Amino acid sequence: MFKEKKLYKSTNRAVDGVCAGIAEFFEIDPTIVRVIYAAATLFTGGVGGVVLYIILMIIMPRRPFPDYQYNDYEQNK
Repeated sequence: MFKEKKLYKSTNRAVDGVCAGIAEFFEIDPTIVRVIYAAATLFTGGVGGVVLYIILMIIMPRRPFPDYQYNDYEQNK
């Protein structure tokens, strides 16, 4: 039936894997999420985006099997 999707930090990381983890969850390119995040942070004064990122770094779990990279986007190219 439905494949259960969970939100995890990615091993494809620039800082802590938050943006790439969100990109994997929505099956889009991580660069798109990073650009949207950077633009939103700049246009809102910076503080909100930094605080949100720190909160996500704390609450988002790491993938249980770090050597396993679930990334349908890369597999379907």
